[in-house]
Amino acid sequence: MKSSARRERVAPRASVLIESMRDVGYSLPTAVADLIDNSLTASARRIEILTDTDSPSPAIGILDDGVGMSQSDLHEAMRLGTRSPLEERAVTDLGRFGLGLKTASFSQCRRLTVVTRRNGETCSAIWDLDTVAATEDWYIEIPDRATTVPWIDRLGSTGTLVVWQKLDRVIDHGSTDMHDVTRQLDRTASHIELVFHRFLTGGPRRRAVKILMNGRGLEALDPFHLQHPATQRGQEDTFSLNGRKIRIMAVTLPHHSKVTVAEWERHGGPGGHLRNQGFYLYRNRRLIVHGTWFGLAKQSELTKLARVRIDIPNDLDALWKVDVKKASAQPPALVRNRLRKIIEQIGAPSRRVYTQRGRTLSTDNRLPVWIRTQMSNQIHYCLNSEHPVLSGFLNGLTTDLAREFRVLTALIDATLPIDAIFADASSSPENLSPVSLPDEQFVESVQSTWRTLREGGVSQAEATLMMSHADPFRSNWTAAKKVLDELARREPPNE
Repeated sequence: MKSSARRERVAPRASVLIESMRDVGYSLPTAVADLIDNSLTASARRIEILTDTDSPSPAIGILDDGVGMSQSDLHEAMRLGTRSPLEERAVTDLGRFGLGLKTASFSQCRRLTVVTRRNGETCSAIWDLDTVAATEDWYIEIPDRATTVPWIDRLGSTGTLVVWQKLDRVIDHGSTDMHDVTRQLDRTASHIELVFHRFLTGGPRRRAVKILMNGRGLEALDPFHLQHPATQRGQEDTFSLNGRKIRIMAVTLPHHSKVTVAEWERHGGPGGHLRNQGFYLYRNRRLIVHGTWFGLAKQSELTKLARVRIDIPNDLDALWKVDVKKASAQPPALVRNRLRKIIEQIGAPSRRVYTQRGRTLSTDNRLPVWIRTQMSNQIHYCLNSEHPVLSGFLNGLTTDLAREFRVLTALIDATLPIDAIFADASSSPENLSPVSLPDEQFVESVQSTWRTLREGGVSQAEATLMMSHADPFRSNWTAAKKVLDELARREPPNE
């Protein structure tokens, strides 16, 4: 029996739908990154971000030297939903939904102009949301000439220029804060340096891509600091999902004492190391998600140096639920199970970096001023009464003074400001350092410790070794060694 139902065409209202598409959730940094994806897919080697936000007709442009498009290619690129996300793509394609150019642009402006050149042919097309609203239809404008488009004179023999005008989402004309746009552009530059850092640096059989903002070359920000000798790189783990390879590599960043302040702050990223620990998901070398444990672990002070690189191909997008902005994703169940099993191993090196200093108080450090003890799951730090300087001083006191000295050191042990130290170490460890001894007191400390060790029967070589492992001598060993060499020379032969 045939159905009696009939079909009626219910087309979306163009003005309503296109306005709704503006609120997908892009920011200026993620919108610019989406356009850079298109340039890289077009094999661009040089990409320029151009801005003119102070003029009466402000504009932002993305210019590349890629392969460009023909007239028919351009018309298709301007179509909403150019390609199905289910369609198989080239391995180097950074797109997915066929929406990026339009949705990213509409999120920031009301007028999108694209000028492209290939094989000597120049063509252009314009989306203007005011035109869509007036006509209530999906019309693009095809200008006869593009000579008035900003930065058109900079388009090379091949390539594409995308221009945003009517920047109602970038520039708030009712705001008195004229620095807001500058801040947005600065955040955009930092975002690009991170998201495309592997393109900016290049690699084996891959030329580096130049990305500039208003003539300033952007510098790659490698969140794993792989070029630093103190970075601990784990072995890469490779496995297959649906016949496609996924690669995982764990990295432990250098302790703040191993890097400069500028390096620590730059590689910490916005929010610092604590906030940016975790997984970094790359799709075709392009960073999608960073600074998350995907709900498999909590952010911890002891794992804040742990970062894990995950590389996936673009044909696993659906399984990873990569969104249209290419700014969020979720690992499939099989991958989550694998990550859950190895996550403890991922954080172990980072914890060692921060806990090894406590352990060395009773191991490598042969002259600890403070000693670490653990009893009944409680950890305590107290002054080491057997330290040569303390014990030597104590032995020279009268009985009454020795008793008072022990009361004083017990008071120091009991009032160690652990909470304050932990808070400072958590928020800004790079600014936490011991008090430096004045030069005269430092020399006296070296001399006193040396004399006590030598009088206790310790050899010169062993005394030097012990002091080289102990602060404050270790942290200023050049000056300490100079004093020790002089003391050794003054000692009688065969001593």
